[in-house]
Amino acid sequence: MNMIVGKKQIILASLVLALGIAVYLNYQFAQTDGDFIASSAIMEEDEEENYGDAKFVDKKGADTAVATGEYFSEAKLTRNKTRDEAVEALKVMLADVKLDTEQKTVLTQQATQLAEAIEIEGKIENLIKAKGFTECMVYYDAEKVDVILKTDGLLENEVVQIRDIILEETEVPVQNISIVPVK
Repeated sequence: MNMIVGKKQIILASLVLALGIAVYLNYQFAQTDGDFIASSAIMEEDEEENYGDAKFVDKKGADTAVATGEYFSEAKLTRNKTRDEAVEALKVMLADVKLDTEQKTVLTQQATQLAEAIEIEGKIENLIKAKGFTECMVYYDAEKVDVILKTDGLLENEVVQIRDIILEETEVPVQNISIVPVK
C-alpha cells in the first residue's frame, strides 16, 4: 500500500482539524453559565443582567424589538462568516496545482452551488421585504428553505405569498418550506 502523503492530503487533514476545533470551541462556549457581559442600551446602571435570566416585558415590545434586531444582525453576521470560511476553503483547494480535472470540476460545482444559494437567498429576502416585512432571513439549500420573519403574527394570505415567492424562485417541495415568525 502506497503511504505517500501529498499536499492535498495535508490540506484536507488541516481543514478537517480546523473544523473539529471549531465544533469543539462552539460546544465549549455553548456550555458556559452566562459569563458574558450584557452590553445593552436598555440596561440600567444599577441593574446586573445575565443571558438566560427571565425578564418580564410589557406589551409595547421595546425590549423584544432590540432583541429581534440583534437576532437578525447576529444571524446575518454568522451566515456571512460561515460562507466566507467555505469560500476560502474552496479557494485553497482549487489553488492546489496537483488536483486532477475531476476534483477541480467537483470543487467548481460546489462553488457554483454556493454562489447560486447566496443569490437565491438574497432574491427571496428582497421579494419578501417588498411585501412589507421589515426583517427577513432566508436559509436555502437545494432541498429545504427556512424563512425567519420579524412580525407580530402571520395572516394566511401572507404565508401563501411567501410560499409562492419561494416556489417561484426554487424547486423545493412545499413540505420542505419552513416559515418562522419572530416578534
